[in-house]
Amino acid sequence: MAEFDDERIASLKQRRKAATLDRFLTFAGLALAGASAFFPWYVFFNADKFGINVASSSDSRELPDWPARNVFSVSPLAMANKNEATKKVPPVDQLTTATVSNLGKERDGGAMLEDQPFPGKSSFRLLHVSNGRALIEDPSGMYVVRIGSVLPDESRLATIEQRDGKWVIITSRGEIYKNN
Repeated sequence: MAEFDDERIASLKQRRKAATLDRFLTFAGLALAGASAFFPWYVFFNADKFGINVASSSDSRELPDWPARNVFSVSPLAMANKNEATKKVPPVDQLTTATVSNLGKERDGGAMLEDQPFPGKSSFRLLHVSNGRALIEDPSGMYVVRIGSVLPDESRLATIEQRDGKWVIITSRGEIYKNN
């Protein structure tokens, strides 16, 4: 019977230790939850301690108030090569298909190059001009382009100018697109 009482006493001691540990863990969890809920408010009300410090400087420089100037610079990439129109070169097949093209073979007594244009002229419109860049839109999406960029009609952007208070872009083919 003494053994039974000793086992019972040991079991009660273990239960008390477990209950004490459970109470401690519960208190620690509640304290951590309370601190987690309070910390964002502490940061909000003490923004000077946690915020970004902007260095104040008295060395500011006022830029002159000059009127805007038109952009006349043309990138060499945007220049149309006059010799390209006279010299026709067959397109190169970038994908190896193990087929042989009929381009350049003699037909009906003379050499003939097949000229296959793109299916329809790609039209786009000028939406906005800012900082030497233009925002254009065509049926497939909107693009930001600058002088020398390839346009949807396979030409290059030659110049961005302001005419009669409206922005225009001129392509390497000489086409003019106006801002609506």
